[in-house]
Amino acid sequence: MEAPHQAASRLPRVFYRLAAGDALNTYGSQLDLVALSLFAYEAAGNALGTAGYLVLRLGGGVVGGLVAGRLVARLERRRLMTGCALAQALALVVVAGVPASLRIPVLYPLALVLGGAAAVAAVALRTSIPEMVGAERRARANSLMASCRSTAMVLGFASAGVVVAWAGFRAALLIDAASFVLFGALVIRLPLPTRAAPADGPAARPDEPVVQSDGPVVQPDEPATDPDEPAPKAGKRGSRWQALVVLRAAPVVGAMAGIRLLDAFGSAAHNISLPVFADQSSPANPAALLGTFWATWAIGNLCAQQLVSRFMLRRGIEPGERGFALGTCLMSVCFILIFTDLPTPLFLLVAIGAGLGDGFTEISYTTRIQALADERRGEAFGILASAENIGMGTGMLLSGSLLTLLSPLTVVGVSHAVPIVLALAFLVLVARTRRR
Repeated sequence: MEAPHQAASRLPRVFYRLAAGDALNTYGSQLDLVALSLFAYEAAGNALGTAGYLVLRLGGGVVGGLVAGRLVARLERRRLMTGCALAQALALVVVAGVPASLRIPVLYPLALVLGGAAAVAAVALRTSIPEMVGAERRARANSLMASCRSTAMVLGFASAGVVVAWAGFRAALLIDAASFVLFGALVIRLPLPTRAAPADGPAARPDEPVVQSDGPVVQPDEPATDPDEPAPKAGKRGSRWQALVVLRAAPVVGAMAGIRLLDAFGSAAHNISLPVFADQSSPANPAALLGTFWATWAIGNLCAQQLVSRFMLRRGIEPGERGFALGTCLMSVCFILIFTDLPTPLFLLVAIGAGLGDGFTEISYTTRIQALADERRGEAFGILASAENIGMGTGMLLSGSLLTLLSPLTVVGVSHAVPIVLALAFLVLVARTRRR
């Protein structure tokens, strides 16, 4: 017979369908990222075409993150996620159908649409999870989503070259468009709540309990999460500058955003440096080395989900600020070690550690931000989405330039050393705050 606490922590069955749909969506996103990058290179005839497309896509993500908080607060989130999915599908269909002479003029504006819609949809989904599953189960839901998404990312990257070579650019883009349409159809019919209060009703205040449809009454801002966070002041000025209000009311969110920005910079550095390192370390078959690394990384990411769901949550330990800091350090240290020409067994072990730290960081910071009240949660996720896109964009530009002068180990070492230092400082600050 199942224990009561295990039954209470079980996720709704329909949520597993959502996780599968999000994984399909992620697979399509990685497929089109590779396909459109090659598409831009072929259309422009040089690497600047790919760089321009990636910069515009990341720029759209920055803008989308900045406006996402206001959108998820004002609009029905289920329709917002569906609209974003359909917008991305339409953009891909347009790109696939234009003649060769119009590819670049059409692709670049649509890169902004793809980046912005993806950022808004991600913020809406992450903001809605506590209402979908109940606040006490959000860590378990985040670990499931992170594992499905990471596996889909690896499959998308691994199969993109095969799909493009076998079926061509147009077929790859239409496959991706179909994945967005399927995700939109799944979300719009999802029988789960997506916000704390009805769209036409009064928004729940941080000091009022929110009744979950499938769980007990919970407080959206639990005192155990951050007892020193003051409530934001209401007023016209606050409503116009919600992002600043969130940062002032929850400074830990600002600290996390800063670390995520620099962590994304490091991610850009290792993503750009890995092909160079693979070509230097295994000139006979660099693709095999890259495939082995990402497959092993995915195993580590799945281990993070198991660690959270099977060990931490069963013991009443929820990943939070300290998990975020420790996961960031583990991930950054392992990515630096990857570029040190380790023997194969150690290389695989370190790759697992990188995936473990990456997955644990994702689960920890998502769970921590979801502890905020519903009306502040969207703005916080929007800030983080913008920070990640800014870090990734600037990291790609600077790391690509530095690799012409420095070794991959130097570029990745410097890029990942900074978030390690900041994460350790953040860990000390959190410990002092707890004691105080």
